Amino acid sequence: MAEGKRAEKSVLPAVAVGARVRVRRRAEPAVTGEVVADYAELTDTEERGHDWAPVRRWAVALDDGRLVFADTADLIVEPGTRKSGPGANPNG
Repeated sequence: MAEGKRAEKSVLPAVAVGARVRVRRRAEPAVTGEVVADYAELTDTEERGHDWAPVRRWAVALDDGRLVFADTADLIVEPGTRKSGPGANPNG
């Protein structure tokens, strides 16, 4: 690599409430929707004494009307989409 040039890292947008995402699961086709809630505080099930029902971090309202819960690894933020949740700037 030439001196003075840095390798550019592709920075993926972070998952956040209001982000448009694609939900990918092994047994189902990918679907799109908007993140509507973050349950990060509740994902540590060890202190709650149950591991039989793992808590998923994100609630996603799908475009087809369903509500699903997913882990961060199941989500891909759709590039070029604007946040439309509370506090979002509709003008970019």
